[in-house]
Amino acid sequence: MNSAASPNDTVRIAIVGLRGQGGSHVKVYSAMRNVEIAALVDIDESILSKRVAELEGMGKKKPATYADIRKALEDKNIDAVSIATPNHSHTLQTIWSCQAGKHVYVEKPCSHNIFESRQIVAAVKKYNRLVQHGTNSRSGVALREAMQHLRDGLIGDIYMARGLCFKWRDTIGRTPPEPVPPGVNYDLWLGPAPKREFTRNRFHYNWHWFWDYGNGDFGNQGIHELDILRWGLGVKYPVKVSAIGGHFMFDDDQETPNTLTVTYEFNESGKKSMGVFEVRHWISNHEAGVGGEKPGNTVGNTFYGSKGYMVMDGYTKYWTRLGREQQPGPERSEGGNNWANFIAALRSGKQEDLLAPIEEGAISSTLMHLGNIAYRLGRTLHFDAETMTVKGDAEANKMFTRAYRKPFVVPEKV
Repeated sequence: MNSAASPNDTVRIAIVGLRGQGGSHVKVYSAMRNVEIAALVDIDESILSKRVAELEGMGKKKPATYADIRKALEDKNIDAVSIATPNHSHTLQTIWSCQAGKHVYVEKPCSHNIFESRQIVAAVKKYNRLVQHGTNSRSGVALREAMQHLRDGLIGDIYMARGLCFKWRDTIGRTPPEPVPPGVNYDLWLGPAPKREFTRNRFHYNWHWFWDYGNGDFGNQGIHELDILRWGLGVKYPVKVSAIGGHFMFDDDQETPNTLTVTYEFNESGKKSMGVFEVRHWISNHEAGVGGEKPGNTVGNTFYGSKGYMVMDGYTKYWTRLGREQQPGPERSEGGNNWANFIAALRSGKQEDLLAPIEEGAISSTLMHLGNIAYRLGRTLHFDAETMTVKGDAEANKMFTRAYRKPFVVPEKV
C-alpha cells in the first residue's frame, strides 16, 4: 500500500522476531487503533505460541504464524513488516520485504556491516518503500526540541559531543555445545552467519557479544546514543576514526569488547568537530547528571559549545547550562512513539513524514561499524565519504562486508 485511503483503514502488520524487543513490537502495535497484527514470525515455536496466546488474551484476532519470513511475505494483504530479529538478519529481511512490496520498521542497527548499510538504502529507493529505523529518540518530543535549540545556536558553536553507554552487564560465563532445543529452526536463525554448533550463549540475547551476529554493546545500546551524537553535531561521515578497548575483567565466551572508547573527527563543509563515544560494561559512576542519582546505567549524550553545554539523558530528557556561570537554560522531558510515527507515515504515504528514516539509520550504523573496525585492527582509519572507503587500507575495506552463507546472501544488486 502506498497510503491508506483514510485514517480509519486497517494497517496489517507482520512482526518478525518475537523475543526481547519483539515483545515490545507486539505490545505497541496491539494497542493501536486500526492496526492488525496479521502475522507473527519466529524460528522458535515456543515463543510463537506464547505471543499468540497473549494476543488472544487481549481479544485480538489470531494471527497467522510462520517460522520463515519468506512465507509471510507471500501474503499480499500484509502492508508492512516490523523486524526485531538479531542484527545479522536485519538487512536481508528488510530487502526481502521491500522486494515483496512491504513497508518496513527495522530495529537498530539496520545493518551488520557497512556493505549492508549501502544495500538496505538501495533497496528502499529501488522499491520506493517506507522504512523506519528503530532509533526511537528521533521521535522523542523533547529531543527533537533539543535538536532545534542546537541548530538555532543556543549553546553556540558546537565543537564536541560525547556519547555514553555504561550498562551494568555481568559476565555471560561459558556454555558448551549442545543439541538444538526442540521447536527451534536453527538454520533459519543462523541465516547469513556461518554454521556453528549450537550453544546457549550464541542464542537468546547473548548473540550480541559475538561478531557472527552482533556488534557488541556499541551496536546494541550504543547505536541509539551514536545516532543522537551525529544528529546533534549535524554531521554525516567522519574523516578519521580511532578506537581502543578490550574485553576486561570477565573470563567468558564474549568476543566483542565490553569496554571501548571511539573517537571521530568530522570536517563537515570545512567545519571541524569531534565525537567521543564510550562503552563500559560494569560498575561505573554517572556523568554530567545522566542516569540520575541512584547507581545504575548511564546512557546519554553531552554537547559542548562556545556558549554552554546540553545534556540528553536517554531518549526523553534534556537540559542546558549556559555561559561561564552555567546558568540553567531550556529543558524538557517528553518522549514519543517511533512505531506510531511509522504507522502515521504509512497512512500519509509520505517519506518525509518518517522521523527516523532508514537513510539516517544507515549512516549512524556505518559510523558504529567503522568504530568496531578501528578497534579490531588497532589503528586509525582515514575515511573517504566520496568513495566510501578507508584510504590506503585494504584490510579495513575487506571488513566492510562478510562471507554470506547461501542462500542467505545480501545481494550486490537489489
